[in-house]
Amino acid sequence: MNPSKRRKLGRVDIEVTTFGFGTAPLGNIFRPIDEPTAEAMFDTAWNSGVRFYDTAPMYGHGLAELRTGHSLRWKNRGDFVLSSKVGRRLKPARRETIDFAPWVDAAPFTMDFDYSYDGTMRAFEDSLQRMGLERMDICFIHDIDVFTRGKDQPEVFSQAMDGAWRALERLRDEGAVKAIGVGVNEWEVCHEALKQRDFDCFLLAGRYTLLEQDALDTFLPLCEERGAAVIVGGGFNSGILATGAKEGAKYNYAPASADILNKVGRIEAVCRDHNVPLAAAALQFVVAHPAVPAFMAGTRTVEQLNQNLAWFSHPIPAAFWIDLKAKGLLREDAPTPAAD
Repeated sequence: MNPSKRRKLGRVDIEVTTFGFGTAPLGNIFRPIDEPTAEAMFDTAWNSGVRFYDTAPMYGHGLAELRTGHSLRWKNRGDFVLSSKVGRRLKPARRETIDFAPWVDAAPFTMDFDYSYDGTMRAFEDSLQRMGLERMDICFIHDIDVFTRGKDQPEVFSQAMDGAWRALERLRDEGAVKAIGVGVNEWEVCHEALKQRDFDCFLLAGRYTLLEQDALDTFLPLCEERGAAVIVGGGFNSGILATGAKEGAKYNYAPASADILNKVGRIEAVCRDHNVPLAAAALQFVVAHPAVPAFMAGTRTVEQLNQNLAWFSHPIPAAFWIDLKAKGLLREDAPTPAAD
């Protein structure tokens, strides 16, 4: 798979590269990334032909947006696609008064949820000012899922489908943004949002992978029917599809169960038979679906980024996917990659 290959974003007049650069780690999650490393990752992605970049106010309380703008500001604006998000408002404050967890050395802003119409309009403008860019191409409503909001999710979802939706619809109608969507951790939330409102695209973390294909039942077919695109992140299911079935491997941010370890071990055996790295199969699988134009990857180092680019480009024979399905390790109706 060529990471610089361009695909249309569903029904929208935008083309994104199949490999996207995600900036969540550049918000200094868990531990800091220094400025030279951040700049080097942007340079590496750009020089590899990557032209799709995603950020958010949440990432480092604005730090990732600041770094994104710094690295992209003097590029030809028509040469790349940029997405960010709404749903949180940032306000300046003294560092010693801010609880940054899980971010480290983040930007000096407090962060509060706000899915109102006015809050969304303000958040949209604030993001552009932090980045120092005149526009973003795609704007997602962020974190209206059960994973983030728990028992409050139904009320939060309703608020977002009213306030934030109306604001983004207006911005799209006025041409301030080309595509609007929802960025969450659960495909069910994306599915409900698409049933209720006219969204163009979704950013889905980890719910369509080599280990999880339930989105094929209803959500992805509806996306195809409506011309909505799905950008998939978290293709490693938070670790195990990169590390393999070793002791302590993480699946969805927790230690993998015995069943998951067993399944990944069986997938690894097929990988060995065809000389295919497990991580390469994980990354390339997600972009085989016709509704999925791109995979969004976040990394902490240049070495990790180069490794992801190499996995994304690794040749995988058609027989590998056939064997996975024959052994019951991949759904029969799951689209698989064709040769470029």
